[in-house]
Amino acid sequence: MAIITRKSITSSLRGQQFISTKDLTKKKPEKKLTVSLSKNGGRNSYGRITVRHRGGGAKRKYRVIDFKRTYKDIPGKVIAFEYDPNRNVSIALIAYRNGAKSYILRPEGLKLGDTILNSSRAEAKVGNSMPLRNVPIGFFVHNIELVPGQGGKLARSAGSAIQLLGKEGNLAILKMPSGETRTVFLDNWTTIGTLANADYKNITLGKAGRRRHMGFRPSVRGMAMNPVDHPHGGGEGRSKSGSHPVTPWGKSCKGARTRKRKSSAILKRRK
Repeated sequence: MAIITRKSITSSLRGQQFISTKDLTKKKPEKKLTVSLSKNGGRNSYGRITVRHRGGGAKRKYRVIDFKRTYKDIPGKVIAFEYDPNRNVSIALIAYRNGAKSYILRPEGLKLGDTILNSSRAEAKVGNSMPLRNVPIGFFVHNIELVPGQGGKLARSAGSAIQLLGKEGNLAILKMPSGETRTVFLDNWTTIGTLANADYKNITLGKAGRRRHMGFRPSVRGMAMNPVDHPHGGGEGRSKSGSHPVTPWGKSCKGARTRKRKSSAILKRRK
């Protein structure tokens, strides 16, 4: 997908970039595959802020994505590509032979009219879903389950793909996009291919208002705060001699390792 740069007619348009949507064939979503999405402003059920700098944003509806690939052994046809405001990758509308419809994440190379199949006997081609046990070694996959039957959890963002390095006993060895090497069960289902919209990470928003439309509120630097508000706050001048970057609650951040629990599933860390 190409990146479109706006003409700098005004200062707010200078530097703005968008992903081209020429390949999207449907503007309005399927009504039966959408649900209302209420805003929570980063607060949990007790009203406490659990994620800072969230609020506002454009109104949107949630598109129900079939991460489990519910319709097994039934061929489905790609009938439309759509924009999804809730994620950075576009989605594909699938019409199955039994009359059902569902949304899936759109892999690179999937075309209108293509037929996909969710089956343990499916061919290893783009868009098809199958257990890792049946995927040839070396293939790139996405939407991988962590627990059999739970639905895909790994590699669901734009341009993501995980490489299957090998199979050992009942485990598959995967190389994650971060460089980490880990194992999952061979009975976990996955989808063949790399997700579309890989250029998403290269776009420039261009203005603060566009970030607000996405539901993000401004963030204040800890350096600009008082000591009572942040560990980086206060002091004469800008120097914080010897202190390491921390969160407002004193937890190390910006590259520091914070993972405490070791997992036997992780064979090699990303660093």
